[in-house]
Amino acid sequence: MNFNKSQTWAIHHKDGPMLVLAGPGSGKTAVITHRTKNLIEEHKVSPSNILVITFTKAAAMEMRQRFERLMGQSKVGVSFGTFHGIFFTILKYAYGFQSTNIVSEEQRYEYIREAISYHNLDIKDESEFIGNLLGEISYVKNSRLDIAHYYSNQCGEEIFRDIFEEYHKRLKRNRLIDFDDMLTYTYELFTQRKDILAAWQKKYQYILVDEFQDINGIQYDIIKMLAAPENNLFIVGDDDQSIYRFRGSKPEIMLNFTKDYADAEKVLLDYNYRCDANIVESSLRLIAHNEKRFSKEIQPAREALRPVNFMEFENQREENLYLIRQIALGIKEGRKFSDYAILFRTNIQPRFLMELLMSYNIPFKTKEKIPNLYEHWIARDIFTYIRIAQGSRSRADFLQIMNRPKRYIGRDSLCETTVAFDEWEKLYDEQPWIAERIERLEYDIKMLGKMSPYAAINYIRKGIGYDDFIAEYAEYRQMNKDDLYDLLEELQAGAKGFKTYEEWQTHIEEYSKELEALAKQKQTNPEAVTLVTLHGAKGLEFPCVFIVDVNEGLIPYKKAVLPQELEEERRMFYVGVTRAKEELYIYSVKTLRNKDQDVSRFIKEMGLKED
Repeated sequence: MNFNKSQTWAIHHKDGPMLVLAGPGSGKTAVITHRTKNLIEEHKVSPSNILVITFTKAAAMEMRQRFERLMGQSKVGVSFGTFHGIFFTILKYAYGFQSTNIVSEEQRYEYIREAISYHNLDIKDESEFIGNLLGEISYVKNSRLDIAHYYSNQCGEEIFRDIFEEYHKRLKRNRLIDFDDMLTYTYELFTQRKDILAAWQKKYQYILVDEFQDINGIQYDIIKMLAAPENNLFIVGDDDQSIYRFRGSKPEIMLNFTKDYADAEKVLLDYNYRCDANIVESSLRLIAHNEKRFSKEIQPAREALRPVNFMEFENQREENLYLIRQIALGIKEGRKFSDYAILFRTNIQPRFLMELLMSYNIPFKTKEKIPNLYEHWIARDIFTYIRIAQGSRSRADFLQIMNRPKRYIGRDSLCETTVAFDEWEKLYDEQPWIAERIERLEYDIKMLGKMSPYAAINYIRKGIGYDDFIAEYAEYRQMNKDDLYDLLEELQAGAKGFKTYEEWQTHIEEYSKELEALAKQKQTNPEAVTLVTLHGAKGLEFPCVFIVDVNEGLIPYKKAVLPQELEEERRMFYVGVTRAKEELYIYSVKTLRNKDQDVSRFIKEMGLKED
């Protein structure tokens, strides 16, 4: 295998710390495996004294397999693993932990569910709420924040502290640990037991870390302890691809490495072997707008064959239909479906695209779980209103929507399994203002019965006041109401074009079945277009990449306000752009969910003009 000058320098490095800046398509996996081989063959380092760490099991497995092919099975004494896997091994020896001591996801949800039951919280989306709480707990632990000064995005700070403490009591009581505990326990162990630390330092004399830009503070502190005193720490990564701040990883850790290790050598893998030269050049123009980064001069190893294609469409429908035509054209010319990937910023975006792909019989797979919009609690509320408009008089249906928006009707007013409006109104003879609200609900239901699905959703939102209910709920839950409005807009847009509720319902059932089938296949279809978020696309590559809805508010995302947040959004888009090997298509829309949209600032930064 031929290596360029900078790759050769990295491969032949032996002692002391080294920072390897490895941009997209720079051959970093080859550098790590060949450097490991070089340590064993040239410098006679025992394989058992080498540790190679990365972030996912799949990446660690791939690295091991690449090394095995390079060396032959007999030489694999090198430890390949994830941070959590390696640290759990250390805890196994120290505390006798087994896999049965790792809390399951179901148990975590159950512990949080029990903890929140002590607080009178009005939660409409329990599963999502618990998932977000667990994410915050993880962030607090990984960032080693003082819980007393942490302000939750999900609930009041005192309630969050109570839930946090109750969750940990349950774990300790059952001698269980979660993935974050694997880090905190290892850090505490090494800090308090210098003899145990010394034994592991002797075991792992050469440490190589892949995807170093994704490291968080506690992982870095443990690795620094483990690498001492020789500091044979070989770190490989790209600060321009650091996109997991929400997990506690920050590019500043990598940017400060040469300050932490003043004697560290630094090498830039300065060739991109993956992307067409036009893609490389436009990606570098984009990322150069970030201020907090290592400056890099990267050369494309492939010639410029096609310009980056940017187009703006009137709406998502036009954008998606054009994209589908482009794929169909490519297939006719000899491409495979698996050559294509479609990237987007959030996982609610591709709903309409997926429906169109299904109708045009284009096979696709999703890397992440795409939530079914029609199963969201907001959609269930809308469906319940429509069900009642179609004639349902079920007590359960009325209980669900009678105070959405607030009508101050007591649940105990509905005693029978079926509801009769006249009987219901009579119960409130002495409270005529509530009887009037029931009368108004009856009128609204009659109105809905005469409408198309699209008009009905609009009436529920504006005429009945469901939007006001959403705004109140968002304020109570400390959520951004616009996120919930986006879901409503998406639901309403999906109803357009259906004349009757029956037509719409049939379509929803078919879509939901397809989504279930997709999940059961476990995305194993090798011959399919890949749909993936910008976050999920990291580490992947495809001959042809489409990035859709590249508009202000989505890319960069509307929640990114601070300079460091905008820089992360730019890094995320840079990751998406550099997934493309040969063809890159970037599409914007003029309107999205009935609102006018601006083209993303990133388009101008890349120097793109509409084709």
